[in-house]
Amino acid sequence: MPRETLQGTLDLLILKTLARGSEHGYGITCCILNASQNQLRVEEGSLYPALRRMEAAGLIRAEWRASENNRRARYYEITKTGRKHLADVVERWHQHSAAVSTFLDFA
Repeated sequence: MPRETLQGTLDLLILKTLARGSEHGYGITCCILNASQNQLRVEEGSLYPALRRMEAAGLIRAEWRASENNRRARYYEITKTGRKHLADVVERWHQHSAAVSTFLDFA
């Protein structure tokens, strides 16, 4: 799979997670893993560079806060720009998956 597709998929997973509310990095990883029924595991080496890139692009913002176990953690939240981008990407995924599904039913 092309790198851009993988990167775009990771962005989609992160944005969809943050659309539910702000979360720290480990929480994002756990949410993706749980929501995918343990099928999608995001490693730190992929997650944090993606979060920095998405923050630089204005899709998310971050702030330091105390976590649920009172540790200092960086919490991320989706921006208005990020929500628009998420809606666009979700629509494209639905169109793409519908086309593939139609083909699989045909073939």
